[in-house]
Amino acid sequence: MSLFLQLVSVPEAIAGIRNLAIKCGDESVPLSEALHRILARDVHADVDIPGFTRSVVDGYAVRAADTTGSGDAIPSILNLRGRVAMGASSNHYIKSGDCIYVPTGGILPEGADAVVMIEHAEQLGEEVLVKKPAAHGENVLLFNEDFSSGEVVCNKGRRLSSQDIGVLAAAGCIDVPVVKIPRVGIISTGNELVQVSQKPMPGQVRDVNSYVVASFVREQGCRPVLYGIVRDDREALRSAISHATAECDAVMISGGSSKDDRDMVAAIMQELGEVLIHGIAISPGKPTIIGRCGTVPVIGLPGHPASAFIVLIAIVRHLLTAMTGEKGSSIRILQATLGQNVSSSKGREDYVRVAVRNGVATPLFGKSGLLNTLVRSTGVIRVPAESEGLETGTQVEVMVW
Repeated sequence: MSLFLQLVSVPEAIAGIRNLAIKCGDESVPLSEALHRILARDVHADVDIPGFTRSVVDGYAVRAADTTGSGDAIPSILNLRGRVAMGASSNHYIKSGDCIYVPTGGILPEGADAVVMIEHAEQLGEEVLVKKPAAHGENVLLFNEDFSSGEVVCNKGRRLSSQDIGVLAAAGCIDVPVVKIPRVGIISTGNELVQVSQKPMPGQVRDVNSYVVASFVREQGCRPVLYGIVRDDREALRSAISHATAECDAVMISGGSSKDDRDMVAAIMQELGEVLIHGIAISPGKPTIIGRCGTVPVIGLPGHPASAFIVLIAIVRHLLTAMTGEKGSSIRILQATLGQNVSSSKGREDYVRVAVRNGVATPLFGKSGLLNTLVRSTGVIRVPAESEGLETGTQVEVMVW
């Protein structure tokens, strides 16, 4: 089979890989177990939130007009007419010249339209001296101001944070509809690879990619399934790919994607299914393979960990988000000023590692096989395919690791 017949652009690769994604279905999980899961459906409030107008501070419920002109020198003097108990309905009514003590979260008495913070008032017996004017609605959360009954509180495709869990609790969502977690098989290939627990001999390297890819997969809300190291043996590799595609929703194979007589990944993928893309106009990561075995997406990643990681964040993450239905990007973007010229070849999308200090992004140029730039860099900048480089002083977006 002839390799690298036609390089595709990064946008073409992303579109192709997204088309391979298979939805994994939905399930319900208890609210306590929903953190970091992806919502499968919109969740609606089952009640008005809040269900009553309440105070957001400890203070005195008042009519705002009664506090006009209040100050330390000439405070407004109001009659204290009682206290609101937490968790109880209020049978109080405030008329002009009166106030009632209300705790944070307490129901606002009828007739009141503001709350004066306790720090801005002084109680003297049955009177309260208000030393700061309150505006209408100040320190008050109105009935259903947060959410109305039936309103969407969290949208489908949202990765649930701890804050979201709190909102779902307020909305009465006991069982949360979430996307099933995709299983992603991970295979490392190469006679030179040894386990991390082994000390490499000359000509050997530790299996880094299994851990890089597995960690990235977890970050994207998927479950990695590691199949270990497979030697450069056709039958062993074919068996591993067949096994992984039978058990997983997607498979990633690191190594064996370069144009070399001994490389077998693309050939085996063609036997078991089809190769859709072999070669992307991206640096690093040109020899990436995209295909499928049956209906299962299979991605052949470069062997160098730094190159593999660039492909993961630039292309593969789009497959994983398409599988989970997650909306938005999990990649954090940092704005910076480029501190040094970056050259590039037109027609190829370049991803350059940079270290950001005081808003300046300094490129970390190095040989493709180096690992140190992964830990010394803040992230990468993208040089568009239509550009021949970026000049010092250019405003850039840094994709933070």
